[in-house]
Amino acid sequence: MSRKIQGSRRFNKNNTLGQRLRAWLYGLLAVIGIFYSGIFLWPVVPSNPNVADLLVYKVKVKPQSGLASISGQLEEQGVSTNSIVFQVSARALLVGSKLKPGTYLLPTSASLGTILLQIARGDRVKESIAIVPGMTIWQLRQLVDAHPSLLHQTKGMSPKEILQKLNLSYPGLEGIFMPDTYIFDPDESDIEIYRRASQAMQKQLSYAWSQKEANSPLKTPYELLTLASIVEKETGRSADRGLVAAVFTNRLNKGMMLQTDPTVIYGIGPQFDGNLRKADLRKDNPYNTYMRKGLPPTPIAMPSKESIQAAIHPAVSNVLFFVAKGDGSSHFSQSLSEHERAVDQYQRKPSRTSH
Repeated sequence: MSRKIQGSRRFNKNNTLGQRLRAWLYGLLAVIGIFYSGIFLWPVVPSNPNVADLLVYKVKVKPQSGLASISGQLEEQGVSTNSIVFQVSARALLVGSKLKPGTYLLPTSASLGTILLQIARGDRVKESIAIVPGMTIWQLRQLVDAHPSLLHQTKGMSPKEILQKLNLSYPGLEGIFMPDTYIFDPDESDIEIYRRASQAMQKQLSYAWSQKEANSPLKTPYELLTLASIVEKETGRSADRGLVAAVFTNRLNKGMMLQTDPTVIYGIGPQFDGNLRKADLRKDNPYNTYMRKGLPPTPIAMPSKESIQAAIHPAVSNVLFFVAKGDGSSHFSQSLSEHERAVDQYQRKPSRTSH
């Protein structure tokens, strides 16, 4: 009888212990559930929305910031989060070491969990700047200096100073930046845009130069860049690019003057008023290819990849002249007499034989 009673007591004791353990586990799960629910359901409302769109607000996270620092940065920007809750939440979501610097647009109704996951993903605001083929360095520097999302470290720098920053030894900045659209984070330094664009151009030039043919008149990759810039400025229709390159390549091989208007215009500088006069063609300067043989001393614009390829692989042709037909394309000629007839046909008035 006593054995039955003792067994019953042990059973009741174990049963009570099991019930307490289950109750403790249920309670723990409930606390965890409430905690995670709070992370994702309770909105973190900014005290001072800083963009025109009332549905989002902007925050910036600095590079190399720890959890406590990021929490403080958000607090300074009007995002009220308890630092301890912020850090515990980040670790609970396993993103404590994954938060990325940058500028973020956050929904005004976003929860702390949503904010943490967005910053961990690096879902940041992106900006862009486009270098257009044919753009000059004067135009590019104005574009970069005026961009509101760049950190302007090169504004006021001389070309020589920028070249030193880029560790380049060119005579100037003209032509050395690859036309493309460059994506960047807000507040990125403008020197980084220049660096990326110059590196892209170096890569393209190296690739093209490795394909140079033995009969090419070009002596250096920089001369290739210069010729490509002339091809860029003289090409009205993409299909004509190879023939335009052939005209200038043939002239270089024959020791003829290039006689191209865009180089003269470049020599006049940013003050060019859009009207090229005969007097301009008689003013001797290093860019006046009506008075000097060979290539000008530097490129005259930023050439596209297509113009670089055309300059290194011109069309196989004996053409020496071309004239605009009025529809964006050009008529190409092998002789001066043929060229003069084309000028009469397409321009219907006397014209200098510039190409």
